[in-house]
Amino acid sequence: MNKWMRRTSIGLGLLALAGVATVIGGKAAGERKLVRTIALQVAPVDVRGDPAEVEQGRYLFSTRGCVDCHGANGAGKTVMQEGAMLVISPNITAGANSVTSAYKVEDWVRTVRHGVKPNGKPIMIMPSEDYNRLTDADMAAVIAYVRQLPPAAGIAPVIELPAMVKVLYAFGAVKDAAEKIDHALPPSMPVAPAVSIEHGAYVANTCIGCHGARLSGGVVPGAPPSWPATANLTPGKGSVMPRYPTGDVFMATMRSGRRPDGTPISPVMPVDSFKHMTDTDLLAVYTYLKSLPPVEVGRY
Repeated sequence: MNKWMRRTSIGLGLLALAGVATVIGGKAAGERKLVRTIALQVAPVDVRGDPAEVEQGRYLFSTRGCVDCHGANGAGKTVMQEGAMLVISPNITAGANSVTSAYKVEDWVRTVRHGVKPNGKPIMIMPSEDYNRLTDADMAAVIAYVRQLPPAAGIAPVIELPAMVKVLYAFGAVKDAAEKIDHALPPSMPVAPAVSIEHGAYVANTCIGCHGARLSGGVVPGAPPSWPATANLTPGKGSVMPRYPTGDVFMATMRSGRRPDGTPISPVMPVDSFKHMTDTDLLAVYTYLKSLPPVEVGRY
């Protein structure tokens, strides 16, 4: 009996050592992966910087999630702080600790659309999958707006990830911004703002980062444990769309941050951005979501 107990103990010990070795090796592999170089050619967009373009950029900056990470003044802020995870976003104004003061237009395009830094290294956290299909005009508008922001002092950006997240990253279960994108996709062609499926599909690109490419929701890979699974926005199993029988009900939720039954939406949902969308944009998104084929929840 003692012999079998000793063998079992040795076996469990070896398994534990193997687990530790996997974590240590995976963590190191994840750190190496984050400094790889990505060869990527990008074309600049035409940035005019006139008042109309800057105003469109302001609207996009305010309603597409930029404010949620970089703050209204663009100086960066603490985005996540939970356990061993700490994310402080970069200062994208021309002020102290700016990471973009020397950016050329193509650097902005590379960063925003492709999740790649000017030096070719991947960006770990950046919702470029939401912005990859921005039209050239909207991409230019965002650049024009950010460039004219008053210089503000920020602190150096920080990304501290738990060891297990680095391991999952090394093995592809968690992806950096550049990995999530088909870099060969062309920019979207302009669609006239209207309550239409086409315009709604364009605006709903903003939802991909959390709800998945098929908008079926589920657990967000690499997110902190406290984050809830995101909602299934298709008509498939587990859908939340039956809560919203009309566009007006959907729009009221996006404006208030409360579901039709009065319960609050998770603060992870960027309601503070979406509530500033025009009626046309919100109703277009609703129209598009109602047109989607059913996908079971979590089937990214």
